[in-house]
Amino acid sequence: MAHRRPWLIGERRHVDARLCEFGARSGLPAVLIEQAEHALRQELGPLERAVFDAAPDGILVVDRQGIIVGANPALLRLTGYTEASLLERPLDILLPESARGSHGRRLQQFFAHPHERPMGRIDDLTLRRADGCLVPVDIALGLGTWRDGPCVVAFVRDVTETRRLTERLRHLAAHDVLTGLANRGHLMLQLREAAAAAVRHGHTAALLLLDLDDFKGINDTHCHPVGDRVLQQVAQRLRETVRTDDVVARLGGDEFAVLLPRVDSPPDALRVADKLLLALGRPMRIDGLQLTVGGSIGVACCPQDAHDADALMRDADLALYAAKADGRQQPARYAPALSQAMDERARLTDRLQRALRYGGLALHYQPQVDVRNGAVVGVEALLRWTDPELGAIPPARFIPVAEATGLILPLGDWVLHEACRQLRAWVDQGLHLRVAVNLSPQQFRQPGLAAQVRDVLQGHGVAPALLELEITESQAMIDAQQARRTLTALADEGVTIALDDFGTGHSSLAVLKQLSVQRLKIDRTFLQNVPEDTTDGVLVRGVLALARTLRRDVVAEGVENPAQLDFLRRCRCPAYQGWLFAPALPPDALAARLSVGVAGGSAAGAVGCHSA
Repeated sequence: MAHRRPWLIGERRHVDARLCEFGARSGLPAVLIEQAEHALRQELGPLERAVFDAAPDGILVVDRQGIIVGANPALLRLTGYTEASLLERPLDILLPESARGSHGRRLQQFFAHPHERPMGRIDDLTLRRADGCLVPVDIALGLGTWRDGPCVVAFVRDVTETRRLTERLRHLAAHDVLTGLANRGHLMLQLREAAAAAVRHGHTAALLLLDLDDFKGINDTHCHPVGDRVLQQVAQRLRETVRTDDVVARLGGDEFAVLLPRVDSPPDALRVADKLLLALGRPMRIDGLQLTVGGSIGVACCPQDAHDADALMRDADLALYAAKADGRQQPARYAPALSQAMDERARLTDRLQRALRYGGLALHYQPQVDVRNGAVVGVEALLRWTDPELGAIPPARFIPVAEATGLILPLGDWVLHEACRQLRAWVDQGLHLRVAVNLSPQQFRQPGLAAQVRDVLQGHGVAPALLELEITESQAMIDAQQARRTLTALADEGVTIALDDFGTGHSSLAVLKQLSVQRLKIDRTFLQNVPEDTTDGVLVRGVLALARTLRRDVVAEGVENPAQLDFLRRCRCPAYQGWLFAPALPPDALAARLSVGVAGGSAAGAVGCHSA
């Protein structure tokens, strides 16, 4: 039964009276129906009534007993009640059950101390509609007079859309727009909580930092929409691999992080990292393309490695750098010695930048030799760096730094220009050498590579036939379709293409037939134990047979003793290079040796950023 406020003796109220018959008794029986809304309107002036009716926000009037005595049309629309079903009802019908008791006490405090405004403005109230649905509202309260007594006037605004927008903005502030993963700021909040809990309770929390290998090349080769799709698939695979309580975040670019709030031990964190790399390594199909994306992961644990979020982030980054330096596609755990490695990385980066700007880099050339007659048929030039403070620095030490810091691109440009400059100088001396520049993965994936090579050749006045470009077998297999297009464009410019480190990748005969490659270079690892190791011998013979089938030239790398050379001679390998004949020589020393050992003619060689 609906609650009605009792009438007081002597109180005036507005009613409708309906006369009716009541048996045979005399008099005029009537049914009295209170006109509460009419009564409220009678106390409002014309302007106030117009404002009351036209206000876009709901207006609710409640007397001291908590009874609703007024509601404008906007409030009726908001709540779904009619005037008849809402007026003279207790305010509780508009409140969730959980809020009724506390709201009643606050209402009485408001009446008792109106100037203190204990209720004032309420921004987090939920209104209960007639159909039982809850609506978020903001309410501003004021004190008024009703029938010679105080009343509360509430201005009620539906904030459903505002709350939805606020939640959306809150989500955007904490998440990456492209992938939907947590962003760096949200990750750091979660990391601080996880580190504090691990220290307090004595369990292990782990932070895994993941960086994609050569992602810039995907963007440059296939355009940014394809790169975005790759990032989205990476995000999905990371989420699917870890637990729901773990936090997966995108830190920016191609950097991701996984927070494991609780693991049994650091080896468990490394096992999770292995699973992530395995999931990441599966081929992706995007817009008809099949792409393979690799990555490296650095792992740091709390409290074993660090005790706070910032230190964990630093240590995981050091471990990530170590993973990249060790060959990528694998996780690395933080160790104290990595801090020293980071200092060295920073120092090498600074010194390498100075070398690019002020000098200190050089190309040395190692002869390539005809297996049958011992004649020099080419040279391979290798990058050397001598620093005024650090001395001679081997490529194995500075190339990973260049790749990790982005200096590999300007370094590769320097090698290309210097090789062509030296070519021009040799031609002017009467030495016609063909020189191949080893392209880094980042260089190979740059858009417009063929045009860039053409410009460099023209700038130094070098014929394209004198330049040979090398890529590794693994580079060609990452995206065979794009590799084919790039190599075809380079071949159209007139340069020769060589496939370096052949035998270490996963190329197939079908793919090799489609690539514009004129020369295969057998990797030195297959010659280290021949002829004693029959397995390596079989592999070398297989590569040579494949090359003859495809009509490709072959150079064997890393020949260091007569037994290896004799094996290559029996296998009818065309050419070799290695310390057995000569180490890499400075340009002048090489020219002097060639002028003695070769009576004119042409020679072929390769210039690269790797060591001999």
